[in-house]
Amino acid sequence: MRSADPHASRRAYRWLTALLFLLAAALPVAAAAGEALAAIPDIAAARLPTEARDTLRLIRSGGPFPHERDGVEFRNFEQLLPRRERGYYREYTVSTPGTRTRGARRIVAGRGDEYYYTADHYRSFSRIRE
Repeated sequence: MRSADPHASRRAYRWLTALLFLLAAALPVAAAAGEALAAIPDIAAARLPTEARDTLRLIRSGGPFPHERDGVEFRNFEQLLPRRERGYYREYTVSTPGTRTRGARRIVAGRGDEYYYTADHYRSFSRIRE
C-alpha cells in the first residue's frame, strides 16, 4: 500500500539521518566529559596542607567557619567536577599563611560526602581520599 504523500518516506529518511548525525556528534563530547571526570586525581587527606586538613575537620563537624563565604554554593562553572544539580556543592576557604585575602585554596564539598581540593582557585581539583 502506498502512502498518500509521495515525499513522506524522503522526509522520514532526512529526519532519521539528521537525528543519527546529532547523536554521533554528541558522543565524542560525552566521552570527553567522562574522560575529564575520570582524570581527577586523588590526594590522600594526610597529604593535604595542614590548613586544608583543618578546614576539612571544620566541614565535617559543621563549623564554625572563619570566613564569611564559607559554605556558599559552588556552581561548578568550570565543569571540572562531576555534574550535579544546583546546590549540590559547597565551597570552603583553606587559609593561606602570609596572605591578607582568602587566597586561592578551597575545599569543595558535595552532598554525597565527597570532597575536592583546589590550590589554584578552581583551575584544577584533586579528590580527597581518606
